[in-house]
Amino acid sequence: MFPAYRLVGYSGHPLSPGLGRLGIGNLDERITEMETQGAAFAAGRKVLPVLELITVVVQAEPGPDGTYRTHTPDETIRQYLEAARRHDGILLLNIQPGRSSMTEEVKRLEKWLKEPDVGPALDPEWDITGEQLPGAVYGSTAGQEIEAIAAWLDGLVAREALPQKALVFHQVAVGVVPNEAAITEHPGVEVIKSADGIGSAVDKTEAYALLTAGLPASIRPGFKLFFEEDAAVGPLMTPSEVLALVPQPEYILYE
Repeated sequence: MFPAYRLVGYSGHPLSPGLGRLGIGNLDERITEMETQGAAFAAGRKVLPVLELITVVVQAEPGPDGTYRTHTPDETIRQYLEAARRHDGILLLNIQPGRSSMTEEVKRLEKWLKEPDVGPALDPEWDITGEQLPGAVYGSTAGQEIEAIAAWLDGLVAREALPQKALVFHQVAVGVVPNEAAITEHPGVEVIKSADGIGSAVDKTEAYALLTAGLPASIRPGFKLFFEEDAAVGPLMTPSEVLALVPQPEYILYE
């Protein structure tokens, strides 16, 4: 996957426009817009379009099983996968587990992860336990659990003779992914840390430096931009500003 490609994507959900641009308006039009946006990030590489569909969606209410999460229907996942294929892209299934298990939610999506162009995107901020409430505190997913997920996914890739997959985890603060040093390299999986968080260009650059300091060789860097929230506190960072970050992001995601 790397260094041949740079991944550029939009995230969202079709029933909740507030969750990201991917869920707003006509899907193919959004992807075409994303491809135009992504061309500015090529810098000598091929740009791989990414549709990051929020597939396990955290909720404010506990729901009947007390997990504070719902599942996106298979029909919607299929629709987004077909759209990704029309544009020669990949689909990432974003997981906000609430009080459910991150590992269990990944494995529940195994039938989709057997597809050659589908991978998981973990959102540890929403991985809560006990009496924690989503949005009241940051959740967390330990590096050991992400490592176990990466190893499981690598095994799936080998068994099914699949091409290398991306496994993304979003990180808004250092404590959201404790012990990331536990994450090792796997031939069938590229693990990508996407530095999350809303703010001005200065704030985001400082946060990125903090979150990527001492980044293990087993983890690739990524960067997330917010069309509305970032722009509310200053100009949205330009592609040239993003590409000037050190280390240079391998995955750029817009919400």
